[in-house]
Amino acid sequence: MGPTVESPTSFPQSGRAHPADVERMMARLLLTEGADRRRNLSAFWVLIVLATVIASAGIIADSTASVIGAMIVAPLMTPILGTALSVVLARRRLVLVNLAMVVAGAASVVVIAFLLGLTAHSHLVADTNSQIAARVSPRLIDLVAALATGVVGAFAVVRSDVSDTLPGVAIAISLVPPLCVVGLTLESGEPGQALGALLLFGTNVGAIIATGIAVFLGYRVRAAAITLGFQVGRLGTGMLAVVVGSVIALAVPLGIGSAVVVQQELVVARAAPVAEEWAQAQGWQISDITLRLGTLRIVALGPPPTIGETGLRERLDAAGLADVDARVTLVLGGSKELPAR
Repeated sequence: MGPTVESPTSFPQSGRAHPADVERMMARLLLTEGADRRRNLSAFWVLIVLATVIASAGIIADSTASVIGAMIVAPLMTPILGTALSVVLARRRLVLVNLAMVVAGAASVVVIAFLLGLTAHSHLVADTNSQIAARVSPRLIDLVAALATGVVGAFAVVRSDVSDTLPGVAIAISLVPPLCVVGLTLESGEPGQALGALLLFGTNVGAIIATGIAVFLGYRVRAAAITLGFQVGRLGTGMLAVVVGSVIALAVPLGIGSAVVVQQELVVARAAPVAEEWAQAQGWQISDITLRLGTLRIVALGPPPTIGETGLRERLDAAGLADVDARVTLVLGGSKELPAR
C-alpha cells in the first residue's frame, strides 16, 4: 500500500516542529535523499573510517582522550536518528535504507578494528586494558543512560537553537568504541568479551531509535511534514510495538549483567578486608583487588623479601569465599642501579 496524505494541522509557536524544522531534519538525517546524497554518503564513510582508526588506536594505547575524540568524529548517530525519523514518517523504504547504513557502518568498524588489532604486540582483553573492560559488561544503567542520551540527541535535532549540544551527545553515547572493542577482542580470541561489547552497541542503538521516535512524535513531526508537502505513510502500532519490544528485550540481558556486577562487587567487598589484614601483618599493602572471569585478582606491594602467601587462602575460605579462585600478584619495592657498560 502506498503512502497516504493526512490533513495538515496548525502549528503553535512552541511545543511542535515547524515545516522548516522538518526540512532541516530531513536534509540532516536522511543521507540517501536529496541532491546532496553522494556528498553526504562520501562524508559518512570517510568519517566512519577515521573514527574507527582513532578509537581503535585509543583503545590499543588505553587512551581515554583519543576514544573521546573518536566519539565526536563518529557519524553513526545520523542514520540511527534517521531510522527513528523514517519510522515516524512511516516510510518503510527509508527505514530499511537507514538500518542498512547502520549495519554496514557497524560491520566496517568491526572489520577495520580487527585488522588494526593485528598490529598490536599484545592481546587486547579486559584484564589488561581499561578501555575494553569498560565496554564488555553492559548493565541496566547503561540502558537508562542511552535512553536519556537519545532524548537529548533527538531534541537537539528538532530544535535548531539547542543543536550545539550534539557534540556532548556524541561523547555521552558510545557507538564506535564498543564496535572497535568487538573487532579487537575477536582478534585476541575473546568472543565472550566481543559479545558483551556488541550488546552495549545494540543497547545504545535501540535506545536512540526508541527515544527518537517518542520525541519526534511528541513534536508532531508528521503534521509538519504534511504541511511541507511530504507524503507520509500510515503509522501503525505494529512497528512501534517492535521498537518498544526490542528495548524491553535488551533490558533482560542488561538486568542479568547488572546482577552479575553487583555479585562481583559483594565478593570484592568481602575479600578486601581479609586481604588487607593478611598483607599488613607482613608489612605489605594491597594496591588493587578485582574479580574478573570468576577469579579474585589481588595485587600486593611491599619491600623484599617476598611476602609469604600462606594463610590467605585459609582466610578467604573462612570469609565464605571458598568457591572463589584467587590469584595474587606480588610487586617488590626498592630500586637497583644498572650502570651503562
